[in-house]
Amino acid sequence: MQRYIARRALQSLLAIWVMTLVVFTLARISGNPLDVMLPLEAGPAEYERVAKHWGLDKPLHTQYFIFLSKAVRGDFGDSWKWHGESAMGLVAQRLPATLQLAGFALGISLLIALPIGVLAAVMKGNGWDTAAKIIALLGQSLPPFWLGIVLMWIFAVHLGWFPTSGRGGIRNMVLPAITLGWFQVAVVMRLLRSSMLDVLDSEFVKLTRIKGLAEWKVVWKHCLRNASITPLTVFAIIAGGLMTGAVVTESVFSWPGTGQLVVDAVRARDFQVVQAVVIVFAGIFILTNLVVDILYAYLDPRIRYQ
Repeated sequence: MQRYIARRALQSLLAIWVMTLVVFTLARISGNPLDVMLPLEAGPAEYERVAKHWGLDKPLHTQYFIFLSKAVRGDFGDSWKWHGESAMGLVAQRLPATLQLAGFALGISLLIALPIGVLAAVMKGNGWDTAAKIIALLGQSLPPFWLGIVLMWIFAVHLGWFPTSGRGGIRNMVLPAITLGWFQVAVVMRLLRSSMLDVLDSEFVKLTRIKGLAEWKVVWKHCLRNASITPLTVFAIIAGGLMTGAVVTESVFSWPGTGQLVVDAVRARDFQVVQAVVIVFAGIFILTNLVVDILYAYLDPRIRYQ
């Protein structure tokens, strides 16, 4: 078991290092930040002075090693757009809002997906199962930005039930959380339905029914517990989808989280903030994968020897 955990931990560290290399390269493809930082009338001397101040006059490989040596200490430099603010400080300020929205979206997703997925498997082939398939199809095909705009137009503009934008109480979170979690509803529901169908046909379920155990206990206690193993394996993907999906959702609803922050940073070519946000997102995603791998190894001992 210890070797399995150590191997997964090393793979996670390698993935984070590769991510630093990718985000460093892609951020610089977007263009020269000096074109945004300096006015149009700035001359070569001004360009040279600012480039030297921010270390942009050095070769790319030198800039990368400087960035990597500071990143391991949690220092991603100062923001170029938000003067006087550190990149990591900006991320720390905005991250709670994103985690709040993602957590609320995950809760809504599970509340919707779990009962629908279970009932679709139990009532296979009837109208409920067909409705569940339609919900899953819509969940995986509707673009989040389009869904967010439609929900805002119906429930905020016309009906006035929810605010159109901004961070606040539960009412402010409902529309962006549904927009963010709609795709995850489809994923969890389809996986749970498929797993439940396999478990319902297993021998131990037939045995519990022969013993006279109530049907609701068979389904919700024994079958659901065993069917949850497969959705658990993709929990990290779901969590990562919520974090990355926040970029679009926060832009639509003007939610002051890291998604909105990274959009503003990309527009300003603020490499420092972009790198900090992406690496924090990647770290959360990779750490969640590692935790899920370890939990899955405890649930299924065969995984430990792979």
